[in-house]
Formats: sequence, C-alpha cells, structure tokens
Amino acid sequence: MRLTTLTLAAATLLSVASAHAADSNKDIAKAALNAIFVDHDAQAATNLLAEDYIQHNPYVPTGAAPIIGFIPKLKKSGMTPTIHRVIAEDDLVVLHITYDNAQPAGADTLVAFDVFRIEEGKVAEHWDNLEPKTAPNPSGHSQTDGATEITDLDKTAANKALVVDFLETVLKNGDASNVTDFISAETYIQHNSNIGDGLDGLGAALKAMAEQGITVKYDKIHLVVAEGNFVFAASEGHLGGKPTAFFDLFRVEEGRIVEHWDTVSEIPAEMAHANGKF
Repeated sequence: MRLTTLTLAAATLLSVASAHAADSNKDIAKAALNAIFVDHDAQAATNLLAEDYIQHNPYVPTGAAPIIGFIPKLKKSGMTPTIHRVIAEDDLVVLHITYDNAQPAGADTLVAFDVFRIEEGKVAEHWDNLEPKTAPNPSGHSQTDGATEITDLDKTAANKALVVDFLETVLKNGDASNVTDFISAETYIQHNSNIGDGLDGLGAALKAMAEQGITVKYDKIHLVVAEGNFVFAASEGHLGGKPTAFFDLFRVEEGRIVEHWDTVSEIPAEMAHANGKF
C-alpha cells in the first residue's frame, strides 16, 4: 500500500512538473511571436530564438538571422497575429493563429497553425501551415471560432491515442467502416471551409470531391501534440494527387472527436532551405 501511495505521489509530482514546463514553453512561444510581429523588437527576438533555429516554412531560410532581418518589413506591412488557441506537450507548443495584413505572406488574412519546439528557454525549431481566410463554411462556422477551453487533462494520453488511431485507420489506411468509433455521431462541429457539421456533412463533402476526381490521402503523421481535450497533428499526404501538408486540430469529448479545425496547403517542390516541410 505504501509503495502504491508513493508511486501515485511521484506520478502526481511528475504531472505537475510537466504542466509547469508546458506553461513555461507556451510563454516563450508567445513572447517570440510578440517580439517579431507585435513589438518588432529585434533584440528580444534575438534573445528568444536559438541561433541555429531550424525553419520548416518553405519560403523562409533557416536560422534566426533571416527572421530577425525580416522584422522591419513586417512592421511596415502591419501584419499582426491573433492567437485563438494554445496547447503544449513536452517541448512542443502549438498556436492557432489568424494573421491580418498578411500581404507579405501572400494574402490579406491568413489562418495558421504554428508549431514551436522549445529548447533551453529558446525557440529552436518551427513548423507552420497557412491558408487564406475564407467565408464561413456550410454550417456557418469560421476557420477559428469554437471551443477554446482546455479540460480533461487527465485524459490527455487517451485522447491522443484516439486521434492517432483515427488518423492511421481512417485517413491513412482509408478504412471508414467504424468511423463512429472515432467521431461522435451526435456532435461533430466542423471548421473546414468546405465541410458542414456532422458525419452527413463530412460524407457529402467527400462525395462531392470524389465526383470531381479529387482524392484525399494521408501518408505520414509527423507530429502529434496533445493537451487535455485538444489533440493536434501535422501530417503529410496528397490532395488531388499533389503533395500536401495537413495540420489538424481535434477536440475530444467522452472518447469521441466532436470538433475539428485544419489548415491545408500544397508542399512546394523547392524550398528556401534543406529542412523540408516536416
């Protein structure tokens, strides 16, 4: 009994320590974003970015120097971020963001998932996926509205396992025979611009795509980050035969996926670095 009590106490302390580390990493990621896009503070950005910062955005060279050098142009453009959601696990932090005045990145407004790896108090690596802001989807949802509260921290591992199983079984292997084992049949709120709510909305969108000869295939899941009821995944695959990056955020409730956000973008053949999209 005493060993069990000690084991539980150790597990609790480890969980608390992990939560504190995740919160600290969130603060670092948000501080770096603010230094670059809000305060336009090159010195603060220098202090927050690792010198050998690894970049996966296809259009930005790797290293901290290119980011810091781009700050004056960002200031001139007025490009500003609005953070909608932040989740973290271990050394990874995911930010769900809208960028306004985003003409330097190719659109008036962009919706993005930015993923940061934190090492020794600095941002050491960055992945992102961006797409233009669109009109509300068939169910009236935007790409960023919806639930934001992180709950069910004790279910993080189970929720992560559920989403990974869904990605592998349904989206990678194409087996949707037991889709209700993963997605709620009662509540499924969709934020993809082209898909309505519910399994009916998902089925209708997939049918329409099939009729146009457009196929969706996930080939590899690269990153999975979970915190409580939210699970994020960055995956590589094909959309309409073109190499595509799929960044998905799922909200899980009572063992089923009940809400979904995503950004989808084609992976270019040529990049500004040799790090790849993932």
